[in-house]
Amino acid sequence: MVPGLALFYAGMVRRKNVLGTMMHSMAALGIIGVEWVVIGYSMAFGTSHGGLVGWDPKLLFLQGISPDMVHNGTKTPELVYVMFQGMFAIITPALITGAFAERVKFSAFALFTLLWGVLIYNPLAHWVWGGGWLGAPPAGATGYYANAIDFAGGTVVHISAGFSALVCALYLGKRLGYPNHVLQPNSLVLTLLGAGLLWFGWFGFNGGSAVGSNMGAYGYATVAFATTQIAAAAGGLTWLIAEWIKHKRPTSLGFASGLVAGLVAITPASGYVSPGAAIIIGAAAGLVCYSAVLLKGKFGYDDSLDAFGVHGVGGMLGALLTGVFASKFYNPLGADGGAHQVLSQLIAGGSAAAFGAIGTLILLVIIDKIVGFRMARDTELEGMDSGIHGEQGWMLENTPAPSIEVIGGGPVSASAAAREKATSSL
Repeated sequence: MVPGLALFYAGMVRRKNVLGTMMHSMAALGIIGVEWVVIGYSMAFGTSHGGLVGWDPKLLFLQGISPDMVHNGTKTPELVYVMFQGMFAIITPALITGAFAERVKFSAFALFTLLWGVLIYNPLAHWVWGGGWLGAPPAGATGYYANAIDFAGGTVVHISAGFSALVCALYLGKRLGYPNHVLQPNSLVLTLLGAGLLWFGWFGFNGGSAVGSNMGAYGYATVAFATTQIAAAAGGLTWLIAEWIKHKRPTSLGFASGLVAGLVAITPASGYVSPGAAIIIGAAAGLVCYSAVLLKGKFGYDDSLDAFGVHGVGGMLGALLTGVFASKFYNPLGADGGAHQVLSQLIAGGSAAAFGAIGTLILLVIIDKIVGFRMARDTELEGMDSGIHGEQGWMLENTPAPSIEVIGGGPVSASAAAREKATSSL
């Protein structure tokens, strides 16, 4: 999933930012990969305290988990389950980076990823999956519980990441040159390859959330597997047709974006709905997310790689449609769709969106004061690959440049101006 996301995002940025963009996804594997073992799993799946936060000192560093332990009466080893859940924790902040691609300091990204994982993802995962107040009440629990259902992370992953991404885009402002200059993707081949890897990985993302291949206590893996395929196909096809009608041509980027939108929307519903409902959910996601991406031009914000338009909007749509189409025929431990379940889904989705957005804004302000969030102007013009990492993703010859240039309304050094002119369309 994460390498697929890295390729998907990297293909959509300019040549000078390919490695830097991939590093945002790959470095999250290290940052959250360690954090999850040290404290994250304990916060998300430890003993619930009032439905608000989990905590179990025995789960710190996974010290209380023996090799022969299995997860909650399943046949899945507990350590395998921990690592599986860690994948969700890793990819969620990585999704957010699509909103601030090409303009964020690596130190700020790293600090943001760590703090966002600890302070936002971990509590939210507990609220939905760990016995917290957004899910069904555990045995003996008192107080309010929303009884929302989220099979594989529509609320926990996509809504929280999508709305956090919108806040990042608004706070940081637009990339230099956007939207006056065309910031052309450097390689849609990479993007299509990444989309294919994401599609394949999503079978594990959704199907694996059954915690077993049999019809066990955690839902039907077979249902989740089938609905995942169906919704992705419907989402890609719908987006493709919509842009074909509007722009008179179908594009590879449109199909890739549409299939991801379908995958996002089916995620919370995957283990609860019929194959027919999966077609509707996927098609709706393709159309609605395509419309949301078009709207960013009218509102004037720079969500670089459409993290909000696809994950925020698609995640919220999927959560609500889960409340419409869920059926106990396909998962007896789920719920039947109806007005009451839609309201539960709305409460959960709205809570995740608000918690993610407000928490992200606070983190941005704090990190901005500590290390500064946005790259220096000359570094942004040079690109993350050489300006931050001292590397090049594509070893291609630089284009000669003029000695004097003015970009974005202000003077810059001749070398920076040259780099911008040479790469503005790459």
